[in-house]
Amino acid sequence: MFTGIIEQQGKIKAIETEGQNVHFFIAAPMASELQVDQSVAHNGVCLTTVDIDNGVYKVTAVEETLKKSNLGSLRPGDYVNLERSMVANGRFDGHIVQGHVDETAVCTAIEEADGSWLFTFKLSGPTTLLVEKGSVAVNGISLTCFAVKADAFTVAIIPYTYEHTNLGRLSVGDRVNIEFDIVGKYVSRMLQRKDSNR
Repeated sequence: MFTGIIEQQGKIKAIETEGQNVHFFIAAPMASELQVDQSVAHNGVCLTTVDIDNGVYKVTAVEETLKKSNLGSLRPGDYVNLERSMVANGRFDGHIVQGHVDETAVCTAIEEADGSWLFTFKLSGPTTLLVEKGSVAVNGISLTCFAVKADAFTVAIIPYTYEHTNLGRLSVGDRVNIEFDIVGKYVSRMLQRKDSNR
């Protein structure tokens, strides 16, 4: 489990394809602290560390992960947001993030707003899983959404987040990973079951 508080950015050093799987080799300061089999969120996608060598670690993404996220569009030189899984005695500073991306969204607007930035994202279709001032993970970052529409929302980014995550490298038209709040997903599922039993 993660909290959506990004620790570092990692740089993609190399990408290798093996069948339908893709191996990513990532350089990051935290590499020396990782262990094989450790879970790390990459742009909000939970992947397992399978090898570590001289400041670079390797993770593998399967076909389903590549289809559901923006990892399949990464290229060497790109940066990803990194977060290690939450420790049991750690502070819960963001919200519950599982590392299971629900879909991608497209950035449709970036506006500087007197010291902060407003990012607007368009989803692939309408959803009931976003609420005004609710939580959403964008590229693994725990954020509060507002100006929520059926298929779009906006988030405000403070300078620290802009500088310490890959949102500072984002352009209009880029795709980001979206994970909706798990509480909202469970409530939605329970309501669907209730309606189907009537």
